[in-house]
Amino acid sequence: MLMRTDPFRELDRLTQQLLGPGTWSRPSAMPMDAYREGDVYVMAFDLPGVAPEAIDVDVERNMLTVKAERRPVAKAEETVMELSERPMGAFSRQVVLADTLDTERIEADYESGVLTLRIPIAERAKPRKIAVGGRSSHTQISGGSDASG
Repeated sequence: MLMRTDPFRELDRLTQQLLGPGTWSRPSAMPMDAYREGDVYVMAFDLPGVAPEAIDVDVERNMLTVKAERRPVAKAEETVMELSERPMGAFSRQVVLADTLDTERIEADYESGVLTLRIPIAERAKPRKIAVGGRSSHTQISGGSDASG
């Protein structure tokens, strides 16, 4: 026997019973991890039970938007739902990306219910060594007083 003590889940269940079968429950959060792996920024979103074709990833300027939709499993008309705790419906999450990321080269993979985005660090944001040369007597700096006359 299943026991529940969360009053909000009970309220959701009662609402679903009142509205009839096929009504979707409220969407829950889309958990995410973000970390840097060498020269790549990695973001992993938990989307269990979502079909790959129901996932939409967009980037506009520096705003990354991930949308997904989990639909109920098709059931026969005589099926009576006894317990429904898995959230159904549309999920969305927006993340502002830093200017140091190369949004033109984002790679997306979906495996075992996890959407993984790999965003390379932009070349201009990578640390680099600048060579320092010595001055010789022939080197002139432009904008000096020699131009006046």
